Amino acid sequence: MKIAVIGAGSWGTALSTVLADNNHDVVLWTRREEQAREINEERSNYKYLPGFTVPESIRATDSFAECVENTHVILLVVPTKAIRETVQRLLPFIGEDTTLIHASKGIEPGTSKRISEMIEEELGDKKVQSIVVLSGPSHAEEVCKRKPTTVTVSSETEEAAERVQELFMNEQFRVYTNHDLIGVEIGGALKNIIALGIGMNDGLGYGDNAKAALMTRGLAEIARLGVKLGANPLTFKGLSGLGDLIVTCTSQHSRNWRAGFKLGTGYELEDVLEEMGMVVEGVRTTKAVHELAKRLQVDMPITEALYDVLFNGKKPPEAAKQLMGRVRKNEEELASLFLGTGDSDRS
Repeated sequence: MKIAVIGAGSWGTALSTVLADNNHDVVLWTRREEQAREINEERSNYKYLPGFTVPESIRATDSFAECVENTHVILLVVPTKAIRETVQRLLPFIGEDTTLIHASKGIEPGTSKRISEMIEEELGDKKVQSIVVLSGPSHAEEVCKRKPTTVTVSSETEEAAERVQELFMNEQFRVYTNHDLIGVEIGGALKNIIALGIGMNDGLGYGDNAKAALMTRGLAEIARLGVKLGANPLTFKGLSGLGDLIVTCTSQHSRNWRAGFKLGTGYELEDVLEEMGMVVEGVRTTKAVHELAKRLQVDMPITEALYDVLFNGKKPPEAAKQLMGRVRKNEEELASLFLGTGDSDRS
């Protein structure tokens, strides 16, 4: 089967490798002609995956039409800010037999929409067979090395999720289905916020005790907002919740952790983003979730503290002091969220 992959960054290249290993005809689109040439001629994608050899069966192109024409399966792996533009470009090439898969993680500032909602909005009256999200604990570097990885796929119909599960599943890449589309997208997006905080914690040298607390209370914030939006609280105990949170907060492969670490050591945000040269989704997502939490009146103190560091000039030590000085609380809220009882707005 021909599968079009839109986005030749690290994750797009990694997922292309999984599909190629499963004997699919993979065409990988990049904006840059020189990157397409590098992949096709040198079998490398050095900026995003140094040292990795791109399989011979993957063909790269900078022609959007060449990539997406004559295929019924399109995988979007672009930054959140590029989703709308990309879907608009897809409109002439897709129809009712098209499956759109996205593997991006973020929330849109201003609208507070999840990525599947952004896709649906840009599709307008255009009908596709299904929209499916792929998410979970998965660093591109390890996927490319065929290290064991498990992810989740979710759609509004079980049938669509199972079709995508079959496309990706192999001995190194295990895929589960989950019918909770809201929870899967919220977990994948918000873990990037907490990873920024964990990186900042490590940059400040605060140690493992604080890291464990941030991860645990961060999971409570993710679940609190997710439940408010209609997600199943149990989703946040799974791969796209707790699993993705762990891998993003504990690995130096994580761009969000690295960005947070630099902030914790005294770098300014603009310098961090310029030095990294790649999208750090957690920054944009922090802004979007800050807006959403305010509107829904959901208490998210870690997100609020990070927002102040990123956008209001607060220093990381001051933000940490702010979190430690909050009024006394009862931890039972976390258990009540996962059990589906109690008030999800409790802080």
